Amino acid sequence: MGAAPNPQGPVVAVVALGGVIGACARYGASLLWPTATAGFPWTTLVVNVVGCAVIGVFMVVISEAWSAHRLVRPFFGTGVLGGFTTFSTYAVDIQRLVEGGRVRAGLGYLGLTVLAALTAVWGAVWATRRVLAWRQA
Repeated sequence: MGAAPNPQGPVVAVVALGGVIGACARYGASLLWPTATAGFPWTTLVVNVVGCAVIGVFMVVISEAWSAHRLVRPFFGTGVLGGFTTFSTYAVDIQRLVEGGRVRAGLGYLGLTVLAALTAVWGAVWATRRVLAWRQA
């Protein structure tokens, strides 16, 4: 008699697949908009802010407007957007700026990223709810 199938198997599979897609998209962004070794990490900043805005839109849509399949959230939210955004690179970028003698730039980047990412999520949630309310009116 075999073991029962793991009910989390499909979730793990879609998160992994989504992560590959998101990481490839992030890599593509770095190829399209490369950051010089000693330069300010604009690409990482933009990727994280865009990813956070998309998370805001996505969460409103699947929570308030659309009854999504149970694997959509782990695939897109955790996998694709988790692979696309890169807060580990953000931390390394701060370290590189500080160790390179650009402490003010590193601290500015630290604060700017958090502020911009939170603003992007909040703004996207607000705008998406407004659009959905307008469409239902």
